[in-house]
Amino acid sequence: MLETLILTFLLSISPFGEARAGIPYAVLNNVQLVWAVLVGVVGNILIYPMFLWLVDTFSKKFWPFRAYKRGVIFFCKRAKKLAGSNVNKYGFWGLMVFVMVPLPGTGAYMGAIAAEIFKIERKKAFAAITIGVVMSSIIIGVSTYLGVAGWEKL
Repeated sequence: MLETLILTFLLSISPFGEARAGIPYAVLNNVQLVWAVLVGVVGNILIYPMFLWLVDTFSKKFWPFRAYKRGVIFFCKRAKKLAGSNVNKYGFWGLMVFVMVPLPGTGAYMGAIAAEIFKIERKKAFAAITIGVVMSSIIIGVSTYLGVAGWEKL
């Protein structure tokens, strides 16, 4: 079970699915729903402080490199396009809902980028992303659990 929880954490902190991949992985590997959601939430919440550290540490050093600059611009344009109108208009609440909706292209990574683009205060952005991650993880966890329970009854 420990190996499954570690993989759940790593999936939840990775940009390839976040908790939307980690929690179903844990539930499908017979981890209790509470543990699956808890580990997924912790991994997914750590994205914002990690993102801020990376931006503050490396952005000034790597900005002169063309490939880095292109990547940053690409993700900033994508985050602005996906979250722009709601985050710009509603601020904290728009960011929270953007992170909460469990769809591809939304989540803590894009939420962190959107918060930086729209200059949302870091403490408020962290709170909005945390609430959004918790609610999204509960939605994903319960729907996966109910899906597995329904599949087993067939």
